[in-house]
Amino acid sequence: MSASSLDAALDPQTRRRILTVLFVGVFMAALDAAIIAPAVPALRDTFRIDNSQVGMVTIIFSLFILGSTTLMTALSDRYGRRPVFMLCVIGFALGSLVIALAPSSAFWVVLLGRAIQGFCSGGINPIASAVVGDVFPPAERGKALGLMGATFGMAFILGPLVASLILVVLSWHWIFLINLPVAAVVIWLANRNLPRTKAVGPPVPLDWAGILLVALMLTCLVLGINRVIDKAVGMTIWPFLLAGAALCVPALIGVERRVARPVVPLNLFATRQMALTYILCVGAGFGMGSVVFIASIAKEGLGFDAKTAGLLLLPLVVVSAAGSMGFGRLLNSLGSRLVLLIGFGTLALGSALLPLTGPSLGLWIFMPASMLVGLGVGIVVGGTLRTIVLNEVSAEQRAAAQGLINVAISVGSLLVVAILSVLADARNGGMGGLSVAYLTAAAMMVVMFLLSLGLKAHGEEMSVIATSEAQRA
Repeated sequence: MSASSLDAALDPQTRRRILTVLFVGVFMAALDAAIIAPAVPALRDTFRIDNSQVGMVTIIFSLFILGSTTLMTALSDRYGRRPVFMLCVIGFALGSLVIALAPSSAFWVVLLGRAIQGFCSGGINPIASAVVGDVFPPAERGKALGLMGATFGMAFILGPLVASLILVVLSWHWIFLINLPVAAVVIWLANRNLPRTKAVGPPVPLDWAGILLVALMLTCLVLGINRVIDKAVGMTIWPFLLAGAALCVPALIGVERRVARPVVPLNLFATRQMALTYILCVGAGFGMGSVVFIASIAKEGLGFDAKTAGLLLLPLVVVSAAGSMGFGRLLNSLGSRLVLLIGFGTLALGSALLPLTGPSLGLWIFMPASMLVGLGVGIVVGGTLRTIVLNEVSAEQRAAAQGLINVAISVGSLLVVAILSVLADARNGGMGGLSVAYLTAAAMMVVMFLLSLGLKAHGEEMSVIATSEAQRA
């Protein structure tokens, strides 16, 4: 059965079972990203490494996610969502096992396992989103994607708690071994419930040149932004890496114009709606990444210790998950443009209020401001941007289009950490530097708010959905 005909052929109960499979798979990958932080001290002690070395655990993971996303989505468009999704989950579990079995004298084994995890994790979320586009009618996609978006909030609530409990009762190895039974459940459910799809028409050669250029471009971008190579070799290399990433862009465009099935279809950027959506994805990643320094606001502005400051973020995470689910349900009645205006507006307001945190206002300003940031993140990183893309692209390009959303959000997250960290370190790294950082984040969210005004009006968007429904019928 082709992906384009699935949503008309499946009943609601089957769709719910499919959504359960996708939910558990995405949650597993998101939980692993949230669960790693409590394990860092244990990894340092076990492998006798410093902070810069243990930071490679996250950097390697991010690099391989970005490098593999376009490949995995291209494979799912070519061979079907089901086998590639299952392969990604199996590979993720294999990477977890490699990390858990790493001998204490071989930290490189941990990095190898994280590379395998990242490589396979790069396909889980975009393929899951593409499956939602395949099996749900346009009117129900926002709600389904909003629910999946909320899994990240749930993962960041449960992740540190689960990791801390495991570290108390067992050892850090079980933080990764816990992925094995979860992956087994996902594979069993996927084998029973995910539909078998096939590409329309004869297969065309994979766009290996495009895949390699995208991987090279993103690798140069990531390493140029975080400057990890500069720190390792003691030389200034980041400008050359960023220049290399920039040079990859025209080379990629030239390659993609000539291949039969490009890994980055250029027509995805041909309309204002799609071009704006991908720019807004970078902005959404920027807003999501800005959360990283909010605990520092509580520490510097209110005088809380590091552990207590982290706990103050729990309301933010809860509100973020609720915002993702709630506005996913409201998407069809409000329209994507209004939802994103609310999301970016809320993010701008929360970011602008955070610098007011201090002894005089205390938690009375910090808690509402941080919760506004959380609500905004939940709205803009939830299902709205993914739904816009699903409504605008053909069934054959759904996975590729969703993969580019992941890449754009990740690029935004990397940029904000690099920019805000420089600004936050100004004025001796105190509240003054953090205030400048969050006022900058607020200004960026205002820019995204203004860009959102260029999206299709609600009536025009509903006409697109009505046309899709008519074609489905």
